[in-house]
Amino acid sequence: MKKLKFLLLVLLITTVTIDNYAQEVIKPPKYPDGVYTKENTRTRRAVAYTSLREADVMWSKRVWRVIDLREKMNFPLYYPDEPILDRKSLFDVLKDAATKDGTITFFDNPATDDEFRYEMTKSEIEAKLVKWDSTTTSEDPNNPGTFIAAPTKTEVSTSRVWKYWVKEDWFFDKQRSVLDVRIIGICPLVEKISETGEHMGSDQALFWVYFPEARPVLTNQEVYMRHNDAERRTFDDIFWKRMFSSYVRKESNVYNRIIGDYKTGLDALLEAERVKNDIFTFEHDLWHF
Repeated sequence: MKKLKFLLLVLLITTVTIDNYAQEVIKPPKYPDGVYTKENTRTRRAVAYTSLREADVMWSKRVWRVIDLREKMNFPLYYPDEPILDRKSLFDVLKDAATKDGTITFFDNPATDDEFRYEMTKSEIEAKLVKWDSTTTSEDPNNPGTFIAAPTKTEVSTSRVWKYWVKEDWFFDKQRSVLDVRIIGICPLVEKISETGEHMGSDQALFWVYFPEARPVLTNQEVYMRHNDAERRTFDDIFWKRMFSSYVRKESNVYNRIIGDYKTGLDALLEAERVKNDIFTFEHDLWHF
């Protein structure tokens, strides 16, 4: 009997957790939305990385970047801010894959640890993405003049995710004689809002995602292409082809500090450009013309 009660309790907790993440199901159209059925993206697989040995890497540098979704080039990563039939934002794709499908793992302590060590459980994800305000009250319709507790739910949505951190490794593969780059992880940043609802102009890191683990999911999600709806790219294409705008936040250094710790304002922007130019110059100097 005790075992049965325990199983019922576990089932109840699981159901409540899933319900907290449930979003409105997008109702399918009565008729096909298009002149043909799209199957290419749904069946695609991520392009495999080229085999790489430690002996082939003669130079490498780790770089952390910031993708600002307010820049026009990065709009495909942000929109639509509400899921539609054929597209979702990058944040919604990651969130659904972690909370519904369980195909992506979230890692905690993003501001201080980006080494994918602290896996987040579903309850921890819920606590970070969903906030309940128990101090709000509303008038009791059955007893006018009296107020009762009316907790309000606030959920982190795409509209508040305005930046991404990207952790990547640049390296020269002497076997192929190419300078290559691979993204290691991505981290969404949410805009901070005060208790009064005012935008504070600062951001907070939510979680890290190990990018190679997320690639199979990103490969099956289309993004908008303004030139041709029949040749849309996927989120994996966006990152693979470097079709985004970003600036350098940090490079590997002995102090393990970000550029903002020792440069500010225009000097910080110039330092970020210096890091990008150093990588370009290294590749250029490898060859004689």
